[in-house]
Amino acid sequence: MKDARSMDNYVDERDYRLLEDDKYTFFVLGRIMGGDCRILLTDHERMIICHSNNPFPVWIWTPDNATEAEMEEVYQLTNDIFPFDKGYTFNIKYELAEYFIKRADEEEKKLTIKINMFAYDCLNLLEPEGNVEGKVHQCTVDDIEEITEIYDLFQRETGIGHQSYEQNRANAEYSVNNNNIFFWEDGKGEHVASCTYRPNGNGELASIELVYTREDARRKHYAENLVYNITKKAQDEGYVPMLYTNADYVASNACYEKIGYVLRGKLCTVGE
Repeated sequence: MKDARSMDNYVDERDYRLLEDDKYTFFVLGRIMGGDCRILLTDHERMIICHSNNPFPVWIWTPDNATEAEMEEVYQLTNDIFPFDKGYTFNIKYELAEYFIKRADEEEKKLTIKINMFAYDCLNLLEPEGNVEGKVHQCTVDDIEEITEIYDLFQRETGIGHQSYEQNRANAEYSVNNNNIFFWEDGKGEHVASCTYRPNGNGELASIELVYTREDARRKHYAENLVYNITKKAQDEGYVPMLYTNADYVASNACYEKIGYVLRGKLCTVGE
C-alpha cells in the first residue's frame, strides 16, 4: 500500500506523458503541478495528486484502467492527507468518484458529486449567428477594481474557490499585468461580460476561463461573442483553445457548441 513517503514530490517528463491522453480534462493539473503547490505526490506511473492551495480542489489523476486495488490506495492516501470532513473537494474521473463515494459510505462518511464538468476544445471556430452591439475591451489597470468584483461574483455563483478581496485583487492585477483578461463592452460602454485567456507552458493549449456575464445582461449573446473573439485570438497565436464548463449549465454549453467547441472529456468534483 502506497503512502506519502513512498511517493515523489516532484514532476518530470514521465508525469506530463501520463496526461497526454487526458490533456483536456486535466489541463489545469498539467499547469499547476509544475508550479508552487501545497501538496504534490506522484509515482510517475499510475497516480498524481496535486493541490495548489485552499480553497481550490485537489486534483487526482489515475489512468482509465485503474484497478480496484489502485483506487483503494488512492482513497486511503487521499483521506489521510486531505480528510474528507475538513471541507476538501477533489477533481477526479467518474470511475474514481464512484469508488470514493462507495468507500466513504462503507465508513459512514458522506461524499457526493458536487459539480459535473465538461472539457471542450475548438479546432474549427464558427462565427456567432447574430452580431451584438459592442466590442472587446482588453482590461487595464483602470479596470482592476471591476475585475476584482467579477472574480468575487464568478466564485460565488459557481461555488469554485471563493477567495478574499485581497486574493481576488491580486488575481486581477496578475491578469492585467499578463494582458490576458477581457470584457465585452456594450454599446453604452458598460462592461457586461468577461473572460481570461491563459496559454499553457508547452505552447499547445490555451484555456478560456472566468467566462461570466452580469446577471442583468444575460441571454443577449455577449459572452458568446466575447468567447468567439478570444478563441480566435488564441488560434491566431497558434494555440488550441479549450475551456471547462459546468455540465449542468445547458444553455452555456449550447452557446460554446454553436461557435465550434467540441466535447473532449468529462470529470467531476467530489466532496462532502
